[in-house]
Amino acid sequence: MIGLKGGDLMPKVTMIPPTKQDISAKIRVAAYCRVSTSSTEQHNSFIVQTEYYQNKFQNSDTEILVEIYADEGESGVNSSRENFQRMIKDCHRGKIDRIYTKSIGRFARNTKDCLQYARELKSIGVSIVFEKEHIDTALLSNEMMLTVMSQMAQEESISLSKNIRWSIRKKMKNGTFKIPRVPIGYERVDGKIVIQPKQAEIVRKIFEMAYSGYGSRTISDYLTHQKIPSPFGKERWEATSVINILRNEWYIGDTLYQKTFATDTIPFRQMLNRGEYEQYYAENTHEAIISKEVFEKVQELISQRNSKHTPDSNYLFTGKIQCGKCGFSYIKDSHHIEPSWVCRKHRRTASDCQNGTIKEEIFQSAFIALYNKLAVHYTEILLPVYQSLYDLKIKKFSARNQVTNIQKETAQLREQIHVLASLVTKGFLSSQKYQEQSAQLQTRIAKLQKELSRLTHADDEDDVLEQISELINYFENHPDKMTEFDENAFNCIVEKIIVHNENELEFHLIGGFHFKEFI
Repeated sequence: MIGLKGGDLMPKVTMIPPTKQDISAKIRVAAYCRVSTSSTEQHNSFIVQTEYYQNKFQNSDTEILVEIYADEGESGVNSSRENFQRMIKDCHRGKIDRIYTKSIGRFARNTKDCLQYARELKSIGVSIVFEKEHIDTALLSNEMMLTVMSQMAQEESISLSKNIRWSIRKKMKNGTFKIPRVPIGYERVDGKIVIQPKQAEIVRKIFEMAYSGYGSRTISDYLTHQKIPSPFGKERWEATSVINILRNEWYIGDTLYQKTFATDTIPFRQMLNRGEYEQYYAENTHEAIISKEVFEKVQELISQRNSKHTPDSNYLFTGKIQCGKCGFSYIKDSHHIEPSWVCRKHRRTASDCQNGTIKEEIFQSAFIALYNKLAVHYTEILLPVYQSLYDLKIKKFSARNQVTNIQKETAQLREQIHVLASLVTKGFLSSQKYQEQSAQLQTRIAKLQKELSRLTHADDEDDVLEQISELINYFENHPDKMTEFDENAFNCIVEKIIVHNENELEFHLIGGFHFKEFI
């Protein structure tokens, strides 16, 4: 038997490749898609855009798709696009390193907004790639080109908008224009406008009550109580929604075109047409729900009510008293000789809410009592709260320089990752080396983001501090005891009053202070 010496043994090494790739080392990218209308053709374009980006990053070695943010049927001119704004917030939260979009026009057709977002995102290390224009905001030299191209996109948007409006007005003039949305009571079936039976019954009930002399507020309260969804799908009806239905000629089968118009300059705004542009009244455009006789009578009743009605806004307590049991507001009670206020729900049906009528002088006396207590003790109650919030603000202010430094370092690190990715694409850096170096950079970024989150977690207390300061200043400048109700003092410091019951009121003051007064 032959023995081998230990020094003669040669180890055999076999490499076991990793089965999982460290996705944290990849650049986290988002894609933004948008189409301007909800037509079938544009809908297909929308689908194509989303599928394109899904396929683009599926097998990428350097980038990973975090999410596709898409707004369908929204205009690039309108910067309030829901998913666009959500994407911007996610960038600030450190979830995205780069954004891809088809063109400047898809991102924004407003030069000011486009540059603002590009600079804002670049300051936190997020770049934007506009594929059509071959612009990458990570490269400083591209900003001038971005300015020129976004200006062109804006001019294109304005020109396109004018052409569309001219076409729409032409269709309105010959009666062939189709409104994009039909009001409650109607629906589209195979492109035709037909009556929606259940909704039509709601419309008839509204006109029936108005014809019988009920006001819009009473009608809206009735519909809410009956748990009938509003035209916007909400549980609670607003009086304005009822008025809009009662004044809409659509329910007698006619259509008034161009009630509103869009401004000619960006940002485009929708305005009521008060004579700036011609209007077109088309008769018998669809089936009526209400007869013309009933409609005209209701218009007369509305005009009579408006001429005699004194708005509640003339009353000091209007909109400031809320029922603590049902949540309805208190309204002026005209059935009492002495000025009084009553829960709107209680007045409609007393059994629905136990909070009844309260004399106005009760609210005044309770306010006087609360005011005099605060005038004596405000230094013990208000000043400590103010000082605590102020100290917190100072701490946050001292951390601002640190926040700025973290944001700058994060931007530099992400720029380095971007450069590494470019080197891989051009063949100057191996994929393995890229993974190693970018992983180190991502680890540092993660630590910075954690520290940034800690420093910026608390909400801004500036508004609250300002209100508390106003409250303190008021008592400092009005040290005298209140003997008679002061309307100015009430308006300055009271936001609302909650009526829990006939013996307990809760005053909500500016600055977020809540105080109870027992009658």
